Amino acid sequence: MPRHQQIVEQILGDQHSRTLTILIGIAEVLMAIWVLTRFKSKLNAVVQMLVIGAMNILEFQLVPHLLFWGKMNIVFALVFIALIYFNEFKLKKYKSARLS
Repeated sequence: MPRHQQIVEQILGDQHSRTLTILIGIAEVLMAIWVLTRFKSKLNAVVQMLVIGAMNILEFQLVPHLLFWGKMNIVFALVFIALIYFNEFKLKKYKSARLS
């Protein structure tokens, strides 16, 4: 999306923004495949939470005017991080305890 490339341009510079945007997109697809495989799911959840947190803090500080919900974007990011945490570290533990 053009907005994503604008965010990358503003943060990392215009010179390689298209290539970096594509590489970020590929990394997101690889992360989705990792989620679907359920391989080392706890590590995956931690990596997701760190990436989402870091990305949103950077965007909040450097380019809030380009975010879909402006500075409120950080709230949605925190809710998403909490959802990932709850799903991986609480809900799965609860499900396995009920099956035992």
